[in-house]
Amino acid sequence: MGLTNENKLLAQTLHPLEVKLLLAFAVQGAFTGSELEKQSKLEAAQVRTAVEWLKAKELIELKDSQTIVEAGLTDLGERYHATKIPEILILECLKSTGSLPIGQIAAKINEQAGAEVIMADEVQPALGNLKPMGCVSFIEGGQVKPESCPAGEKELQLKQNLIGQIFAQKTLVLEKCAKEQQDIIQQNTKKRGKAKGVFRIEESKINSYSLTKQGVMIRGILEELGMTGEETQELTPEMIADGSWRTRAFRKYNINLKPTRSIIGKIHPYREYMDYIKKRMISLGFEELIGPLVESEFWDMDALFMPQFHSAREIHDVYFVKEPKAASNIPEPFLSNVAKAHESGVAGSLHGWGYKFDKDKTKRLVMRSQTTALSARKLADNPKIPGKYFGMARCFRYDQVDASHAPDFFQLEGIVIDPQATFRSLLGLLKLFASEIAKAKEVKFLPAYFPFTEPSVEVHVKHPSLGWMELGGAGIFRPEVVLPLGIDCPVLAWGLGTDRMAMMALGINDIRQLFSQDLDFIREKRIAGVLN
Repeated sequence: MGLTNENKLLAQTLHPLEVKLLLAFAVQGAFTGSELEKQSKLEAAQVRTAVEWLKAKELIELKDSQTIVEAGLTDLGERYHATKIPEILILECLKSTGSLPIGQIAAKINEQAGAEVIMADEVQPALGNLKPMGCVSFIEGGQVKPESCPAGEKELQLKQNLIGQIFAQKTLVLEKCAKEQQDIIQQNTKKRGKAKGVFRIEESKINSYSLTKQGVMIRGILEELGMTGEETQELTPEMIADGSWRTRAFRKYNINLKPTRSIIGKIHPYREYMDYIKKRMISLGFEELIGPLVESEFWDMDALFMPQFHSAREIHDVYFVKEPKAASNIPEPFLSNVAKAHESGVAGSLHGWGYKFDKDKTKRLVMRSQTTALSARKLADNPKIPGKYFGMARCFRYDQVDASHAPDFFQLEGIVIDPQATFRSLLGLLKLFASEIAKAKEVKFLPAYFPFTEPSVEVHVKHPSLGWMELGGAGIFRPEVVLPLGIDCPVLAWGLGTDRMAMMALGINDIRQLFSQDLDFIREKRIAGVLN
């Protein structure tokens, strides 16, 4: 059975959890985590721990891995299990009353139930579902009346039964559901951009493990030695005092094993990179800008000559603050100056945007969507001329998450206020930032358009794995931006994606790795060619 001194020592020094799990394995065959829990009588967390230990010792190996897609209930789905879905509640109410005005349906249902079982804002969407089914019709006076719809009622009851089934079983494996059940789940699943959903879909992996050749040998030694995993690990004063140590079986310790790696504290690699940027910018003579996360539309957009009808100011592009909704005031004379620039222009702009500037709309509060708001505030705060300023700030935009996009991100903002500044000066700075700070090997510039700069340019860098990607935009502020804020000389401006710069400098392929929970990544990652 391979009872060598080396193998015997390995078997005797296994942790009790490892012993119990090894003995739970049959010599042949693969077993899932849940099967090993039953065989070993260990808890799920203990099984997961022992599995990782045994894999590291090469006593077990991953045999198979399957991805299981399961459907569960959201909080809304659990409420519908307790109260029924709105469509069924509405039909039951209408059948008992004959007809009702739309505005009275929610109140009537809640009155009949003696509790709040439906929200007023759930009535209209539910009626929108019932109408195509032929379950309701609308008559004069805004009244709704029920109609006979056996097929529709069957479909609604199927949905209600499915909610009850998932509630009872916690989750259902999607591929094991009937086709009509799968369709209901897919149509009512909470997804990005969808306000409400009854079901949630989650993926999980089911792994199967089997013994390696060495594992089979060690398992046999455990049986020969009569080990069970119940061996005593500590010799206590009480055992010595009462002599019980004489009859106990003790777990042996291998003093030749390497000690546990000492983990010292360190700064997160992304935080370390941002500190590095700050030091480089200050060493170049820039002063740091700091500003609020919540901005008024005035500083975030209007002061930057973005028209109030610009598409980037819609709810699908920026996050509006729910409470309070607006700033109390905007300082003068900047508000009047900016309003005039939008309406009729300034020197060098004969017409502006040619619309009536809304001084109430400009007070609306948003989560800062661009760091250029910091520059606008600085221009209105009597800056040094010549002067150089930078800011690293967190910004928020409604965006689809992928390898190079996130809904919240950091930008490296900067301005140079100098009567002698030129577009060539700007390109030189951008090339410096891309190659020296972002560590890009290849850099190119493309013409661009921004409402607040002219001329404008985009900086692109070549990522080793992702190819060319935009690092950010830049340009010279237009007269409509600087003159209303009291500046009458060229102002170079840029906003670069700090997250993407970090992808280049840290050598990573996915922006989400910057916020990874992988401790090895966090401990080991260094800025390419800078911090060793």
